[in-house]
Parts: sequence; structure tokens; C-alpha cells
Amino acid sequence: MYELFIANKNYSSWSLRPWVLMRERNIPFTEHLMPFSETGSNEAFRAFSPTGKVPCLRDGATVVWDSLAIAEYLAERHPGVWPADAIARAWARCAAAEMHSGFGVLRDQCSMSIGVRVKLHQVADVLQKDIARIESLWNEGLKRFGGPFLAGPSFTAVDAFFAPVAYRVQTYGLAMNDSALAYAARLRAQPSMEEWAAAAVRETWREAGHDAEVARHGSVVVDMRAKA
Repeated sequence: MYELFIANKNYSSWSLRPWVLMRERNIPFTEHLMPFSETGSNEAFRAFSPTGKVPCLRDGATVVWDSLAIAEYLAERHPGVWPADAIARAWARCAAAEMHSGFGVLRDQCSMSIGVRVKLHQVADVLQKDIARIESLWNEGLKRFGGPFLAGPSFTAVDAFFAPVAYRVQTYGLAMNDSALAYAARLRAQPSMEEWAAAAVRETWREAGHDAEVARHGSVVVDMRAKA
């Protein structure tokens, strides 16, 4: 059985992607949750990941240590990871790759923290540009391929790659049009996403670096996390 190594569910957007993909596609795996270190050093992660980062998938002697590479590895072995239609599949791969490599301002100013609600100090033009591009991508996919997911009727890897954004929309109250907001809510309502979020709120771990990122760009107005 696959082994998937992840970090704190409250914070780790990269871990969420393969986890929710495998859950929604009914691909069995054993979860290993390794909390981020309070010291900011995660050298212990090198015991299972060559980069010392998560996520990391192990399949026997095979190690896959990048979220997009994990999706492709799974797609070679399981149907439905990407859309069956070639045009939808090409679009989905492009959109997932754009999310994988881009949107640095959103990542920096809206760090994932599922268990809190944050009022941003400001929404600068550079952040609004990232939000607008994501809104455009979502609306394009939903319109072209008919929904309710980005590339058609089924949850695929492209939805998994935008799953952390759905939580960021909720945490920071990001403004989007009705179609995009409905899609974000639809993602959060998936059984695997509800399971992940419930576990995130129950976590008692705190990671100073992630919490500092949130505080740098906004004020926490609600904290639903279990007491540290």
C-alpha cells in the first residue's frame, strides 16, 4: 500500500493536494503525519523525503517527493486522476502546473491556516492580481467543461491543486464572483475536505513561522483551533 507523508493539516497546503486527491479517487494509502518543527528545522523529514519536505509518497522502494509528480505517478496507475477527455486533460494539467509554480503573493500573504479567520490589513494590487487570475481560471474551467468540478463532472488532480485556495478564500474572506465562491464552497464540502478540516481544527500543534506569516498580513478575528 502507498505511504503518504504529510505535515500539519492546519498549515500544510502542499500535503493537502495528494491527500485529498487520493481520498476522492478512492486510492488506498497509509497516512504518516509529521508535525512541522517549532524550531523551523525539519531535518527529521529527511528520514523519508530526500528534500526534507512534504508531501512525500512511498510505494515500496519508489519515492516520489513532489506534489505534481505524485499526481502523475498515481495517474499512471489509477484511472480518473486526470480527465479522460484529451482537451480537458490538457487544460487541467496547465491549470494545475500554474498553481504549482505560481501565485507567490497569495501564498505569502494568505498562508493556509484552516482553523482561523483573518481580516487582512490590505488587499494590495499584487494580491488582487493573483486572486483575479484564480477566479478567471476557475470560471473558465467550469464554463468550458460543464462543472461541477474544474475539468468536468469528476474531482480530478486540478481540483486537488486548488483545494488549499478554497480554504484560503474562507480564512481570509477573499472577494470573488458568485461562481468562483460557489466552487470554493463545493470543494470544501467534499467528504475528504471536511475530514481534513475537522482534523486541522483538532490539532494542538502550533508552528511559529506559519502563525507569524498570518499575523504579518492580517489580524486573527476568530481562532477555532484546539488549545495548544
